[in-house]
Amino acid sequence: MKPVWKTLSLLLVMALITGCSLSVPGLKPVPTSTSTPPPTLAPLMDVTVIPKTSRPNILFILTDDLDAKLGTLQYLPAVQQLMTSQGLFLNDYIISDSLCCPSRTSILRGQYSQNTGVYTNGPMDGGFGQFYQLQRENSTVATWLHQAGYRTALFGKYLNGYPNPGNRNYIPPGWDEWVSPAKGSPYTEFNYTLNENGKLVDYGPGAKDYMTDVLTTKVDDYIRSTASGSQPFFIYLATYNPHEPATPAPRYANLFDNLQAPRIPSFDQPDVSTMPPDIRQDPHLSAANIQRIDQLYRNRVRSMQAVDDMLVSIVNTLQQTGQLENTYIMFTSDNGYHLGEHRLVAGKATPYEEDIVVPLIVRGPGIQPSQVLSGYVAGNIDIAPTIADLAGVIPPTYVDGRSLVPLFNSNRPPEQDWRQGYLIAYYGDGGEKGEGSTGSQFAGLIKNYDQLLEPPDLDQLETQISPPAIFTGIRTPQYTYVEYQSGFRELYDLKQDPYELNNIASTADPNLIAQFSTWLKSLASCSASSCRTADLNGIH
Repeated sequence: MKPVWKTLSLLLVMALITGCSLSVPGLKPVPTSTSTPPPTLAPLMDVTVIPKTSRPNILFILTDDLDAKLGTLQYLPAVQQLMTSQGLFLNDYIISDSLCCPSRTSILRGQYSQNTGVYTNGPMDGGFGQFYQLQRENSTVATWLHQAGYRTALFGKYLNGYPNPGNRNYIPPGWDEWVSPAKGSPYTEFNYTLNENGKLVDYGPGAKDYMTDVLTTKVDDYIRSTASGSQPFFIYLATYNPHEPATPAPRYANLFDNLQAPRIPSFDQPDVSTMPPDIRQDPHLSAANIQRIDQLYRNRVRSMQAVDDMLVSIVNTLQQTGQLENTYIMFTSDNGYHLGEHRLVAGKATPYEEDIVVPLIVRGPGIQPSQVLSGYVAGNIDIAPTIADLAGVIPPTYVDGRSLVPLFNSNRPPEQDWRQGYLIAYYGDGGEKGEGSTGSQFAGLIKNYDQLLEPPDLDQLETQISPPAIFTGIRTPQYTYVEYQSGFRELYDLKQDPYELNNIASTADPNLIAQFSTWLKSLASCSASSCRTADLNGIH
C-alpha cells in the first residue's frame, strides 16, 4: 500500500499530467608534488551548436549513493509513477569509478577518470582541487549548453572539496544560476551555508532548513521565473540523499521502523573462498553490524522520501508552467552502495553490482512510457554527450562516452552493434578517510570537516579488516572481469551468477581470460573516439 501522504500528492500530479602484480591496466600516475602549479593547457575546443528553431528543457537529477540493487526504489512511489512508468529505465547503467567526485567529474565531462585526471575524492589526485587545477571546469556540459543559449543552473552538491576555503563565493564557468553548499554540514541536511550566486546564506537546524526541501523550493521558483522567457533551461539538481549519515526530513524520521536491509544471497556471504584475499580475511558480520546496517538502510529509505516529494513538486511546477511536455527529466545516482554484501559492511568503490549499477530513468518528448531496457551497456561518461545531443550540441572531440539518445525509442540499434563493455575502476581514496572505502569505510573521521564538507563518522559501524583494493575491470552484459593491483583476478558470469558468489577466473578457459585482459588494456588506455572503438571489441 502506498503511504497516504504520497498518494494524495501523486494523484494531484497525475491528474495534471495524464594482469600481474603492480601492473593493473590504467593505473593512475603517482603524483610527485602537492604544490605543482596548474599546467598550461591549450584552449579547449568550442562545441558545435546545431541550428534549431527550438530546444527542449533538460532537468538532470543526481542523487548521492542511491542503490539499484537493494530495493530502495520500491519505497519511492513518485519515482515509480512519475519517472519509471512515464519513461525509460536502463537496467545496465554503470558507474566507471564508484566514488563521488570521480563519477561526478565523468558526468560533467563525458570522460573516464584516466582522461579527466580526477581519480579520487581528495588530494593529491582528486576532488574539486584537482578538477580546478587541471582547468577541467573550462569545458563541461554547462559551458556547452550555455554556448547553445541555455540558461544553466546548478542546485546542490558539486564536487567533493568545493569550494576552496579562501574563495567560498566561487562560481565555476558556464553556470548562470548557482546554489551550492560552501561550508557547514550539508551531508547532515542542516547547519550549512549556501553560495547563492556569490552570496553566502546560512541555514540552521530547523525543519524549514532541511536542505532537500530548500533546494526543492529554489528549483520550483527558478522554473517559474524562467518559464516565460525564450531561453530553454538546463538544471543540474544534486541532492545529498541518501548519502550517510542519511538524515531524513523530520516528518519522515519515524517511518519504516521494521524495515531491514535486503538479505540477498551475497549478504554476509557464506563462502568467500574464491573472493579477493582482502575479503577472504573478513569475518562474518557481527550481530551489532547487522543491526546498524539495518538502521542505516532504514535511514537511507527515510531520507529518500524528501527526494520523492521533490520530484512531485517539480513535476507539478513544470506542468503548471506549461514546460513539462518540452522537458527531459533524467534521474540517476553518482554511484551505488553495498550494505553487508560479500561481508562488506557499508560503502562503495568495489567492482560488484551493488556499487557500480545505479538507476537511470529518462522521460521526455518522444520517449514511450513504461520501458525497461536490458542488454545495452550505458554509463556515467554518456550523460554529458546525451544531454548535448538532446540540446542540439556536438560536444568537444575529447569526450569518451556516447549519446544514449539512440536508445530512447524503439528504433534502437541491435544489441550487437552497441557498446559491449564498460571500463570500471577504483584508484584509491586520495588520502580522504571515511569516504568511498568498503569494509573500513567508517574507520576514519575527517578532521578538516568544514573544509571538505564531508560527513562525520556518525554510524560507528565496526570496521572490517580490509581497505578497498585498487583495480580496473570490464562490465559487459554477461560478465564482470577485474584485475587488481595485487595481480588477483575475478570473473563472474552474471547470467549464471547474478549475485557474484563464485569467482570463476581460475577455472575459466584461459583463452577467455586472455581476451578479457587484452581488451582491458585497450579500454584502460583509451581516450576520446578510441574509447568508442575499444568498447565494441567484445569477447569472441
